[in-house]
Amino acid sequence: MYQLEYLDIEENKEYEKIIKKVVEQCFEQENLINSKLYISITLTNPENIKRINNQFRGIDKETDVLSFPMFEKEELDKMIKNNKFDLVDILGDVVISIQKVEEQAKEYGHSFERELAYMLVHGFYHLMGYDHMIDMDKLKMREKEEIVLNKLNIKRG
Repeated sequence: MYQLEYLDIEENKEYEKIIKKVVEQCFEQENLINSKLYISITLTNPENIKRINNQFRGIDKETDVLSFPMFEKEELDKMIKNNKFDLVDILGDVVISIQKVEEQAKEYGHSFERELAYMLVHGFYHLMGYDHMIDMDKLKMREKEEIVLNKLNIKRG
């Protein structure tokens, strides 16, 4: 379901517990449990996420989460509808800055768990082809994110 890598930060079992339950809920919510898809997740620091952001998006600044989908939304929707998961394949990559997660949790007044879970769910839905550039798309994406977090009983504040 996922592959986890630590890039220049220490491994942490608490992060892994959060990631496991969030990814499982995301896959269940989107009917991907029996698929052969998986997500590559990299937890890193602000310097690395800035470098990756600049390298792949041409934006020379740090951010909280980056997503690199492997499929177009229509292609993925068709695969899910037809249950066509013949091969083990990567859904995409999600890169998260753990330091940013810590900062934003404090800034928004909620737990580290909530912020990490949100970053992961947000990244997952980008891999699923959702975006938030247009208000209507943003509403769909936010609704899906909140469903997953509510099912896990991970609340704001």
